[in-house]
Amino acid sequence: MFVFVCGGCGARLTVPLSQVALPAHAHQKYGNGIQLPVLMESGTFAVDPEPGGPPWRRWEEIRPDEAAARGVYAPVYALSDGAPGAIVIAPGDAGGTVLIPESRGGSFCCGLDGGGGPNAACAECSLPVASRIDDCSLWQAMWLAPNAVRRLSVAGDGAAPLPWSELMAEDKGTPPFEPITTWGFRMGAGHWQNYWWSWSPQWEAAAGRALAHLLAASEGQPVTVQGGLAAQVFQRALDALLPAGPHARCAALAGPGLPAPGGDLSILLVPSHPQTGETWAPADPAPYLVPLPLGVWRWLAFPGPVLPVPTSGVLPADVLRDDFDPPAPRPRRRFRADPEVFRHTLVRLPAVRSPWLREILENLTHHVRAGLF
Repeated sequence: MFVFVCGGCGARLTVPLSQVALPAHAHQKYGNGIQLPVLMESGTFAVDPEPGGPPWRRWEEIRPDEAAARGVYAPVYALSDGAPGAIVIAPGDAGGTVLIPESRGGSFCCGLDGGGGPNAACAECSLPVASRIDDCSLWQAMWLAPNAVRRLSVAGDGAAPLPWSELMAEDKGTPPFEPITTWGFRMGAGHWQNYWWSWSPQWEAAAGRALAHLLAASEGQPVTVQGGLAAQVFQRALDALLPAGPHARCAALAGPGLPAPGGDLSILLVPSHPQTGETWAPADPAPYLVPLPLGVWRWLAFPGPVLPVPTSGVLPADVLRDDFDPPAPRPRRRFRADPEVFRHTLVRLPAVRSPWLREILENLTHHVRAGLF
């Protein structure tokens, strides 16, 4: 367990926290005017290894070899020259900080986006130490500035990472769709409401990252994804972005609790450990492994129960109904991977140097308008 303290005066800024992997949707911007929940579970923190925040440099100002040394292999709008290693926590786990009234820089809309640098200071010495994020369409979080805080070990349950067997016993999976809350109201189900049922933003972010890996693994050849929901999530985009052909590469789910993958599979969709971020790997020499967050992977591999649908007809007068909770509506649109998570992942894969994959990246806006993302 760790606590974070101010790098200037040593004042304590957080409750005791355990480290977990950075979520795939940590930097996701979802929709327009959406109220997203808190990013991190209470009692946890994650570290972003990449530089973040201002100052920013446009791609034209960066040499290709310099970008490649930072793990970026294709053009992006800009790269951060900020300090790497920002720490993200749940806002409720922070303490001893105050907002800096004059620091609302950036492109905020309904709240704080941290675009202008730290907007929260140590209450004891006024050193800027963190960025509080609560703007619309962003995951709520507190990002601690790596060059302004220190991490201290404290007594507590500093447990080792759980084995896969225990994770599978505890984790219940991330449902593929959920109610999305907006700041305004819209007409739905015959009345005004401030939410609608949609594909989960976490699923769209996870699929954006996985789709980039699937394309890299394809080497420009067609790919067939085995499995009902997995195929629904990935196959439409793969068919549109890859050429047709008789000799498709096969991709399938693999991981704890599933049978050993067959020899004809060249791509495996596998879970990543929620604490360490390490990817599950089979005992035999592994083909290309495509990482998925454990909650998403588990639902794909072991789908949750199908919500009941009320039967039609009229019940007898002396029978009481017990289905007052209506079933969750299904999303009306087809699944689409998050395009910006896809872009962020793809430019960091060396395979993007291939002309055919670079062309997909350069035409991403067109693919978004066509409904693939």
